Amino acid sequence: MKVHILDDWFDTLRGLPCFDLLAGHDVTVWTDHQPDEAILADRLQDADCVVLFRERTKVTQGLLERLPNLRLISQRGAHPHVDVAACTDQGVLLCSNKGADGANHAAAELTFALILSAMRQLPQQMASAKAGNWQMGVGRSLRGRRLGLYGYGRIGRVVADYARAFGMEVIWWSSDAGRARAKADGETVATSRAAFFGTCEVVSLHLRLTPETRGSVTAEDLSAMSPRAVLVNTSRAGLIAEGALLHALNADHLGAAAVDVFDTEPLTNPKDPLLSHPKLIATPHIGFVTEDEFDKQFADIFEQVNAYAAGAPIHMINPSVYAP
Repeated sequence: MKVHILDDWFDTLRGLPCFDLLAGHDVTVWTDHQPDEAILADRLQDADCVVLFRERTKVTQGLLERLPNLRLISQRGAHPHVDVAACTDQGVLLCSNKGADGANHAAAELTFALILSAMRQLPQQMASAKAGNWQMGVGRSLRGRRLGLYGYGRIGRVVADYARAFGMEVIWWSSDAGRARAKADGETVATSRAAFFGTCEVVSLHLRLTPETRGSVTAEDLSAMSPRAVLVNTSRAGLIAEGALLHALNADHLGAAAVDVFDTEPLTNPKDPLLSHPKLIATPHIGFVTEDEFDKQFADIFEQVNAYAAGAPIHMINPSVYAP
């Protein structure tokens, strides 16, 4: 099969063990992001299969209509960036392993790195030292402080383990079902939403972005937090109501925010009001960006390609289009 891999910005995949799974295919790797749908369609004219790199490229009906040879899209995880109905209309099978075992430890590790960075003022201290000014202030220890985790999922539970190793108190907030699972597991759940946001010195978001969770964290939630508290978001920017985070920072409702995700990505304007805010610590959506995590995820994706080529596709999202 002619397989095209999109958005491998640093040409990482060819150097990983999982890439050997594609040895029997004609593979093209694109190392840039092409937002122009017409140009992208021209690139993919001969593709039998397109491999998506997370959510970096949207698959629309317009794009699919320009790709008459396409038979398979292979990716991993949720797929809000793919028009599944349009895939079905065009006879394109979408395969995605949504139930992969295990937490994303890379994302959990970055989450805790951001917590440490914010509480110990690491970016500011580093900048001050490199500028020859030595110390610039006094940070805060984690031991004995309360970490609030919003969303009772696999990544959040790993972050909780890290926090307890540092001597933090962990409490949870989530959906009704999530809070019930947390209580059943013996975890501490906040008595109310207001108590969750109002008493935690660090709040970290660990929800999937769905129509139901979009805007879950409101301006009212952020205004209830301590003016020295830290908000961490390595999940999705859309979980926070539009404009609410910037407003909270400007209004001194938060001591700091540490985020890995933005409403517009890639965000390359250094003057963007949120990105340039002095109370914001930012990383460029690297929560899942490690060689180890890529090898794990793309092994799943490439196995889906091989299963399709062998006439036994797996992890089908729209199985009605498949005719062996």
